[in-house]
Amino acid sequence: MAEPSPVASLPIVCSGGEVRIGQTRILSSINLTIEPGTSTFVIGPNGSGKSTLLRLLHGLLAPSQGAVTWGGRVGPPVRQAMVFQRAVLLRRSAAANIRYALRLVGIVGAEARKRIDDALAEVGLKALAQRSARVLSGGEQQRLALARAWALRPEVLFLDEPTASLDPKATRAVEDIVRGIHARGTTIVMSTHNLPQAKRLAGSVVFLDEGRLVEHSPAHEFFASPRTPEAAAFLEGERL
Repeated sequence: MAEPSPVASLPIVCSGGEVRIGQTRILSSINLTIEPGTSTFVIGPNGSGKSTLLRLLHGLLAPSQGAVTWGGRVGPPVRQAMVFQRAVLLRRSAAANIRYALRLVGIVGAEARKRIDDALAEVGLKALAQRSARVLSGGEQQRLALARAWALRPEVLFLDEPTASLDPKATRAVEDIVRGIHARGTTIVMSTHNLPQAKRLAGSVVFLDEGRLVEHSPAHEFFASPRTPEAAAFLEGERL
């Protein structure tokens, strides 16, 4: 894997972010800063707004109120990517899925071929480069989605519960890839229901409850001594 270029578009700052769908408020008054090089995990009960927060930060959703800025500018840069719970793949080979994503940002020719080879090798799929993405196993599809995202050399990688439907072996494979991407300097923002996973990978934890940001603290502090009754109850399993 090549090293990403120096971070230029961070921090991400969400100021008073609110998301409404019709009359329903999904997120309320979110104030959050994502610093460069961090690994931030978003956790909380079902329906607390985890996926919505990732989409808001990523730029897939516009805030109904408030603002999201990247390095002080409104609107996300090109060099960021998102991987969803279920991999969204084209009816093409594994290599062609990555090639298509690279072409969208103007990367073609020898540079594209190198990035495709490097990304597939990094996730252990180089031998399956010409296999249709749709016939890969669930774990292989998610690894391909990560390879496609990494080939873009993102400054920030958003991951929306990427291991939720995977078995333990496939989950650990994805975790190893995420750990490697983060070690190379990419900022990680990931949602999960898997608390042991958050303990293994998170640098900091954002805890949401009913669309509100209740806590944002270093992971070891959050798991050892949550500051709010809502977070304590969640960790005790009362609201899982």
